[in-house]
Amino acid sequence: MPELPEVETTRRGIAPHLTGRRVRAVVVREPRLRWPVPAALVEGLTGTRIEAVERRAKYLLLRTARGTALLHLGMSGSLRLLKADTPAGKHDHLDLVLDTGHCLRLTDPRRFGAALWCEGDGHDHALLSGLGPEPLSDAFDADHLHTAMHGRKLAVKALIMDAHVVVGVGNIYASESLFLAGIHPQRAAGRIGRARCERLVQAIKQVLTEAIAAGGTTLRDFVGGDGKPGYFAQELRVYGRTGEPCRACGTPIRQITTGQRSTYYCPRCQR
Repeated sequence: MPELPEVETTRRGIAPHLTGRRVRAVVVREPRLRWPVPAALVEGLTGTRIEAVERRAKYLLLRTARGTALLHLGMSGSLRLLKADTPAGKHDHLDLVLDTGHCLRLTDPRRFGAALWCEGDGHDHALLSGLGPEPLSDAFDADHLHTAMHGRKLAVKALIMDAHVVVGVGNIYASESLFLAGIHPQRAAGRIGRARCERLVQAIKQVLTEAIAAGGTTLRDFVGGDGKPGYFAQELRVYGRTGEPCRACGTPIRQITTGQRSTYYCPRCQR
């Protein structure tokens, strides 16, 4: 599914086209997404101006004077900017028609995405209020991670994928970050000292920054807000490279299952 870098890539792609524009209409073709599209979304957005396009975890927040629309891409969703009269396809479920003659179109074949409404800035919404810090923010540091790990027997990979600890570190980026930090994905979190926490924090920040700069990771059908795919998949160090030589030492990359997710690592570089 689209991870934090893909969502941030989408945000950066659509923000210049939405910020300051007025929503003329909201067209809901299929309200049955992960949660039903609420009538409040249509009422709240219609006729109002989008003041900012932000991101919290994997949610896009369209902020207006009336409230905030929360958009989530689910497992297969994408957002595109099109001319408003572009014919809709089978999986085109929602349009925000802008005063520019264009629309922001939500396409979601599996319908696991979401379009919700919140009065206020959105951060106090039930889906967002209990989340951990953003991984690229100053709030996510070695002290925070070491405290979250203290006494935990949980595998470190599962812990850094817990959105209550830090948001947006999905399966791909967890494997990549642990490789950079030299930490075995199944090591118990509580057995990792502060110095290694520091390396892991820096690795997470580096991997996510690289992925955002490259436009996200294309593995299946993700496209950014500009309709172009991400290219970070070309730079993956371990993810999806089972049996291929480690880029650092040449040892074949191994694949295991951790927390029901495919996990990739180098048995020599990661301890």
